[in-house]
Amino acid sequence: MNDDWPQKVGGWELARHGHIENYRKRLANNVTVTAIWENETGTGTVDARVETLGFGRTLTSSRKEFRDKEAFWTAARCVVEMAANLPSLGAGNESPADSELFEEVAGNVEAEPGTNGTPEAELTFTLVNGRTVTLILSDDQAFDLCSRIYKLDKYVWDEQRDEDEEDEFDEDDEDEDDEDTADESVEVPDISDVRSGPDTGHDVVTLLEAQFGVTEDHLMAHVDWSALIVVGEPAVSSLISRGEELHAALQPRWYPVVVDRPGEQWVVLRRTGLRYVGE
Repeated sequence: MNDDWPQKVGGWELARHGHIENYRKRLANNVTVTAIWENETGTGTVDARVETLGFGRTLTSSRKEFRDKEAFWTAARCVVEMAANLPSLGAGNESPADSELFEEVAGNVEAEPGTNGTPEAELTFTLVNGRTVTLILSDDQAFDLCSRIYKLDKYVWDEQRDEDEEDEFDEDDEDEDDEDTADESVEVPDISDVRSGPDTGHDVVTLLEAQFGVTEDHLMAHVDWSALIVVGEPAVSSLISRGEELHAALQPRWYPVVVDRPGEQWVVLRRTGLRYVGE
């Protein structure tokens, strides 16, 4: 930030010239995103250029002027997300931008609702060096993050835990063999048909895909995973037609509710024992 860009608003540098608001975000990969809003005409444009001063070649720009400030800022955030994932584009050098930091997290991660009036999550990490870092994720990004961590847990960490458990079992095998010999005459009840409903929101996601064919493309989730929402066809109609089967599969920790929305229906899967707005 300098005298030409004296203010900073929501992570953007801001310079006002009469009725014109000039916003600029300079990225670590030598790309600059510029958003210009004219208050007099109520229009705005967005573009991304190579070089941090914003004078290089144009990478992308809006095809038209935006006449709605909400649409204008939505486009600006989309351009920033696109530009941030580009390689470094400075003076013939094309490589990933340097990492801002790489550090271990101390303690738990704090998750709070966003403050921008849209469905967002603010994740705050306390690092072992004493600094804190706050990341702002949209609801789609937060759901994607939860899904990716769940897949790590299921496909990577589970194998590592199994290896550790196998080492422990090897040490106890001899003692268990003696106990099994003594208990051979005891009748063991058959529990092969006993099923327990899903516990976590990730368990519900797995159940929906395995038993009902509903994939993550049709799912939204509350940030705290207190509810999952199924949207879009044919997923919603399929679950409604199989309502009894769905209710039985979710018990005892979850239950389904059909919600009427303008022009469509949603199937909302909620945790039991929690109070929701309107109930």
